[in-house]
Amino acid sequence: MDETPPYQAVLDEVAPRLRRLRAKRGLTLAALSETTGISKSTLSRLESGQRRPSLELLLPLAGAYQVPLDDLVGAPEVGDPRVRMTPRAMAHGGTAVPLTRGPGPLQAYKMLIPDRGTEPELRTHEGYEWLYVLDGRLRLVLAEHDLILGPGEVAEWDTRLPHWFGSADGRPVEVLSLFGRQGERIHVRAKPRT
Repeated sequence: MDETPPYQAVLDEVAPRLRRLRAKRGLTLAALSETTGISKSTLSRLESGQRRPSLELLLPLAGAYQVPLDDLVGAPEVGDPRVRMTPRAMAHGGTAVPLTRGPGPLQAYKMLIPDRGTEPELRTHEGYEWLYVLDGRLRLVLAEHDLILGPGEVAEWDTRLPHWFGSADGRPVEVLSLFGRQGERIHVRAKPRT
């Protein structure tokens, strides 16, 4: 019977993770030692797996790399219901925060769309999109239709239809977006089935 503790695999990955992070930052052991106060030999043993990581060693390293401690140890996510995703820059300005954790046919985003100050440039692509306006006024151009949506209003369309959206009044617009890459439609039910 294997007596290996269940967390051993996580601990085994700390050394290579520390080595990769230092290399990515372009730091020498000497520079990291000066920043953290941890000797070069201890840092070298940590990165080679010859020294077990401890909280007193990992905390200064997390501070030096400016990352959460969880990133150093690769701690698994456990039941935190809050979504903590990294914002992404959108084409033509704006920010999109992914709200879905993994790959799948439907992806959810919270988007902040600034005033683009340009005439609509209609685009087409595979997929199906659903937008819900949280705040602001959204101008949505769908082929020959030019629509203005306010908070609480929704639009849904096949993205093979020429489309564009942006601010309707020069102020930022905040929206929720559900996007299906292969043309999956979002099914909304107004009342429960009887």
